[in-house]
Amino acid sequence: MSLWIFIALAAAAFQTVRFMLQKVLSTARLTPVGATFARFAYSAPLLVAGLAVYFIATGTPVPPTTPMFWAYAISGGATQIFATVCMVALFQQRNFAVGIAFMKTEVILTALIGLILLGDRITLAGLGAILVGLVAVLILSKTPGASGVWWRHLTGRAPVLGIAAGLMFAVSSVTYRGATLEFGAVNPALRAALTLGCVATMQMIAMALWLGWRDRAQLAAVWQARGTAVFVGLASLAGSFCWFLAFTLQNAAYVKAVGQVELILSLFASVLFFRERIAAREMAGIVLLGLSILALVLAI
Repeated sequence: MSLWIFIALAAAAFQTVRFMLQKVLSTARLTPVGATFARFAYSAPLLVAGLAVYFIATGTPVPPTTPMFWAYAISGGATQIFATVCMVALFQQRNFAVGIAFMKTEVILTALIGLILLGDRITLAGLGAILVGLVAVLILSKTPGASGVWWRHLTGRAPVLGIAAGLMFAVSSVTYRGATLEFGAVNPALRAALTLGCVATMQMIAMALWLGWRDRAQLAAVWQARGTAVFVGLASLAGSFCWFLAFTLQNAAYVKAVGQVELILSLFASVLFFRERIAAREMAGIVLLGLSILALVLAI
C-alpha cells in the first residue's frame, strides 16, 4: 500500500482529535473565531521554531518561493480560516458526527472544483456518486422534528454552514497542493513543512489582528484556555503536516477521499466522548454519504 495512504489516515485521526477539542472550547469558553485562532496560535510558533532549528543545524539553504506559491498559499490559508470558523459554528448547531458528515461534502466538491478549474473530467460513475452524496446531504439537512417540504431545510443554518465549510476546505486542499508543488525537487517532507509554516503564520497574524480589532476579549480567552488550546495546536500541527505531506505525494481528491475514515472516527467520538445520540435518520444520512464517497473513490 502506498505511503501517502497511511499519511492520509494519520491526518484524519489527528483532525478528528482537533475537532473534538475545538468543540469543547467552542461550547465552553471561546467563540467560533476564538476557537479557530487557538488552533493557529498554538501551532504556528512551534513549526516556525522547528524549521529555524533545522535550517541552522543542517546548514540547508531556504528554498526560494515563487509568486504562484504565495498566490496558492494565501488563497488556501484564507479559505481554510473561513471553513474552520464555519465548522466550529456548526458544532454549536448539531451534534459532532453530523457536523463532520456535512463537512465530508468536501470530497465531492473537490471533484467539481477540479473539473471547473483544472479540466478534470468526471465519469458517469463519478456523477452518480455525487448525486448519491447530495441525497445524503438532504437527509442530514432536515432538522429533527421540523415539518414542511424538504428543500426549505437546506436554507437552515446547519446545512449552509456545513456545505460552506466543505466548499472552502475543498478549495484550500487544491491550492495547498499547488503551493507544495511550487518548491519543485525539494524533499516532500520539507516542502510540506515550509508550506505549512508560511500558511499557519499568515493565518495566525491575520486572525490576531482581526480579534485585536473586533474582539480583544477573545485574545485573553484563548490564553486562559491554553490548558486545552495547546493540545488543539499540537493536534492541528500534526494533522496539517500529514495533510500537506500527502498533498505533495498524491492528488488532493484522492488524499481527501482516503481521509473519509474520519466519518467512522467521528461516530466513535460522538458516542463515547460527548455522549450524544445519533438519530436513525442521521445515521442513514452518514452511511449514505460514506457510500457515495466510497463510490467516488472507485470512480476516480
